[in-house]
Amino acid sequence: MTEAVRAADTPFPVDVEAGKSYWWCACGRSRSQPFCDGSHKGTGFEPLAWVAQESGRVWFCGCKQTAGAPLCDGSHKKG
Repeated sequence: MTEAVRAADTPFPVDVEAGKSYWWCACGRSRSQPFCDGSHKGTGFEPLAWVAQESGRVWFCGCKQTAGAPLCDGSHKKG
């Protein structure tokens, strides 16, 4: 698998807690989007660890094309 599956056409809003780690699904196959459930095994993809610097709402990428992984950069609007 060389390209990630587009899991969604929009980002996933998540309320995060400062200091907590989140494992973002990079392959797009997880059924627990935007987070990893182990579905990447055998794909060549690995989840990305991200630690919240402060508590609040963030937008995790759903299209898996962001240049600012794991957060949305608007790439989903490009098609």
